[in-house]
Amino acid sequence: MKKTIKLISALVVVLIVSAFTLAKSNNDTGYKIGNVAEDFSLKNIDGNMVSLADYEDAKGFIVIFTCNTCPYAVMYEDRINALNNKYASKGYPVIAIMPNNTSVQPGDSFEAMKQRAKEKGFTFPYLIDAQQTVYPKFGATKTPHVFILQKGDGLNIVEYIGAIDDNYKDASAVKTKYVEDAVDALLNGEEILHTETKAIGCSIKA
Repeated sequence: MKKTIKLISALVVVLIVSAFTLAKSNNDTGYKIGNVAEDFSLKNIDGNMVSLADYEDAKGFIVIFTCNTCPYAVMYEDRINALNNKYASKGYPVIAIMPNNTSVQPGDSFEAMKQRAKEKGFTFPYLIDAQQTVYPKFGATKTPHVFILQKGDGLNIVEYIGAIDDNYKDASAVKTKYVEDAVDALLNGEEILHTETKAIGCSIKA
């Protein structure tokens, strides 16, 4: 009886330690500033597969993990469109990726994505991470969550991670436009002032 109790106690300790280790490991995953981002091939709302390699003339990318159903993401839709309209022609197109499990979030289904893009007039590709293999590599945890990449020697280097700006509630009240400031710095050959900020949004549904 005593041996059984000791064994159970030992197992509990192991499980607790493992849980903390796993949690720490999960928090440490994903790209950091300066890392090379792997390319991917994901289905766009037009049915075509899209990869970063398709954009031969791009200087970099504004990769944004977003979705239809998160209120935060919805509040940023017009601003995401504006980012693409401003920077795609300068070599930094927006690549939007929907990372949620559609079984958990039916409102983020592929058909719903197509409908939302049509309603909002998205000017950028809106890709679905159907197998949920891309967002964990980036370390995305929220919608929206931004990763700015810069191309160099055939590689895509992570230069910024975080939020679009400092006010999700009101675009007119924004004081610091993190993404615009970062892309402008890259275009001008300057250092990015804020390379990492806290992404504010809904948790990605696995």
